[in-house]
Amino acid sequence: MYQYLPHLEKWGATCLVRPFMTSRFYRIAYQPGRPFLKLFFLVTSTINRILDLFRVTRYNMVIIQKEAFPLGPPILEWMMTKLIRKPCIYDFDDAIHLKSNSPHNKLVGFLKVPSKISKIIKMCNHTIAGNNYLRDYAQRFSDRVVVISTPIDTDKYHPQPKKGNPGRVILGWIGSHTTAEYLLPLKAVFSKLKKTNPGLEIKLVGVGKLRYSFPEAICVDWKLEEEISMLLSFDIGIMPLPDTEWAKGKCGFKIIQYMAVGLPVVCSPVGMNNEIVVPGYNGFLAQSQDEWIEAIQRLLDDSLLREKLGQNGWNTVESKFSLKGMAPLFENTIVKAYDEAKHSL
Repeated sequence: MYQYLPHLEKWGATCLVRPFMTSRFYRIAYQPGRPFLKLFFLVTSTINRILDLFRVTRYNMVIIQKEAFPLGPPILEWMMTKLIRKPCIYDFDDAIHLKSNSPHNKLVGFLKVPSKISKIIKMCNHTIAGNNYLRDYAQRFSDRVVVISTPIDTDKYHPQPKKGNPGRVILGWIGSHTTAEYLLPLKAVFSKLKKTNPGLEIKLVGVGKLRYSFPEAICVDWKLEEEISMLLSFDIGIMPLPDTEWAKGKCGFKIIQYMAVGLPVVCSPVGMNNEIVVPGYNGFLAQSQDEWIEAIQRLLDDSLLREKLGQNGWNTVESKFSLKGMAPLFENTIVKAYDEAKHSL
């Protein structure tokens, strides 16, 4: 969402972004322990969100990304759309209508109400879905749904000449502690590849405490200011996913990031991965451990193949997932939702 701000401001819009969680809250929210500090942050965030009801009166439209408040029924969304009567767009890029929560916050999980997502969709003037799977769900509750894939700013993310050791190939993954568990089925894959490829380096960014599960890998913390340089340090990008309903709601942004910096990719054939990756053109799809080993080994053995698939990946991103291509569609959705809301008054 932040990526759109410069485009919206050039377009003439004045934007105010109000995340529910502060950066400090987010850093501890999904970690075990520290219940009193979490409670303090929850209370202060709740107060700030209630005050947002007064702030929105100064604006022409509200865009709700995922949910205005993470717990309980959609009371704040109802107040914005029905009581204050602001035109609203709902945007979601995860299958948050499904039950899913952190094992470290069982009480929070109990207070979550995934069924409210359908109610929010009904309340809002338009809905933006991150992929076709989410669109199909949203269309059960509204006929005003558009698919806008999560874009990437190709002015910032783009291929650059490699500066590493020519005899070394870096297999990389970037994500967060909430998705790092998807790497666990690849432990044996990493072990076998390391044994047969002395020049292979495995780099995992953002795995958190799961770093101890991957002794063959170099594990580093994710930092926004270092994200692009981390991606550029990779030679191959991977995105394993389980074949679950939750994973089908993923919008493949990790793949888009890899391709944007010119990397070939190896991914699970789940959900939107199947729409982004064209096997043999910009990457490979792999399901079993043998398929993962075979696909990665092909790329390790052939630098020209890595270069060719990486270039094709960049072309894929430029034509289908670039911010400059998505911004006009996003702006058109805002105009349409605003006009329709005004005509309905």
